[in-house]
Amino acid sequence: MSRAYLEVDSARLSTNIETFRRLVGPDVILAPTVKANAYGHGLGLAAAAFVEGGADWLCVDSIEEAQALRLLGTTCPLYVFGYVPLDDLGRVPELDVRLVVYNAETVQALAALGRPVRIHLKLETGNHRQGVDANTMVELAELIRRAPHLELEGLSSHFANIEDTTDHAYARAQLATFAAGVDRLKDAGHDVKIRHLSNTAAALLWPEQRFEMVRIGIGAYGHWPSKETQIAAVLTGRSSISLYPALRWCTRVAQIKALPKGSFVGYGCTYKSTHDTQIAVVPVGYADGYDRGLSNLGYVLIRGQRAPIRGRVCMNMFMVDVTDVAGVSLEDEVVLLGSQGDEALTAEQLASWAGTIQYEVLARIGAHLPRLSVRGPAPTESEPSAYRAPRGV
Repeated sequence: MSRAYLEVDSARLSTNIETFRRLVGPDVILAPTVKANAYGHGLGLAAAAFVEGGADWLCVDSIEEAQALRLLGTTCPLYVFGYVPLDDLGRVPELDVRLVVYNAETVQALAALGRPVRIHLKLETGNHRQGVDANTMVELAELIRRAPHLELEGLSSHFANIEDTTDHAYARAQLATFAAGVDRLKDAGHDVKIRHLSNTAAALLWPEQRFEMVRIGIGAYGHWPSKETQIAAVLTGRSSISLYPALRWCTRVAQIKALPKGSFVGYGCTYKSTHDTQIAVVPVGYADGYDRGLSNLGYVLIRGQRAPIRGRVCMNMFMVDVTDVAGVSLEDEVVLLGSQGDEALTAEQLASWAGTIQYEVLARIGAHLPRLSVRGPAPTESEPSAYRAPRGV
């Protein structure tokens, strides 16, 4: 067994997909995102669980992620929504993937391949990342139409401000811009088969705006996008939705040592013990994705109890106070994220302490750490409230 590892409950991942299937209905393409090593859960493990749960497509950020899935035997449609360099476009038909496009140079390079490629244009509706305005969209559609092997299969966009607020005026304006873009394409004689705009928050709050495809992200892994989304779910009558986190990040006690009162712990002498203290060394650090911002703020679970971090998180280790944890032994399990006994540490809690978001906490967990597929007990109502919509506000 590795000194640090992740347990991923594949049954819970499948259950989350089943929840979104009930929300959006049987006729919508359900396409969970597995970029960033499946939000830290393991690309192949999560992909298999999502397909088992009823996912139709999988979304990836890069052509490399698509290739990795194909090598693992994934046969379902793959949608690449990140940028693919021009000199890598030959891999698109080889891997049989759909591709988001917003550059004329990409269309021209794909046309020169002389092989079938299905393209999804990206319409700019207000996020101002990838995407083009309506006029450029029509121009790109014309380029695609003139290339005999290219197919304009879809039109996409992405919400900018649906997760961080309960005021969704901006998101609704984006919806209107998207609808107008669809009309522009139709007026120009282009039939778009697959329209997609909804992310996790939109799928939870506005299932009626699902169009032909829904791309879900963090919700597939059992996490709500934000507290604001949870509150909005209550306000829209969807407080019964439950999402189930699937990940435990574990390691083991590497050393136990006794420190006298007045001892400094770690780099910079940022912590000084105020009493005789038992310290346990934990062999995980920021090189493994454990945020240095948790120094002197967070805690871990050992023997079902909280052990606070003392001193700075180092590159490959940090120290915790186990003075009040009875019977700690060498190689006892240490839980960095997830549950142990009656206690639990959520990604939302770690993100709050580190001044970031749960997406980053999960996505930055080192890809070098082994992911073990497990099937744990069925989730219960006693799970941390951060994992489901609150029953009231």
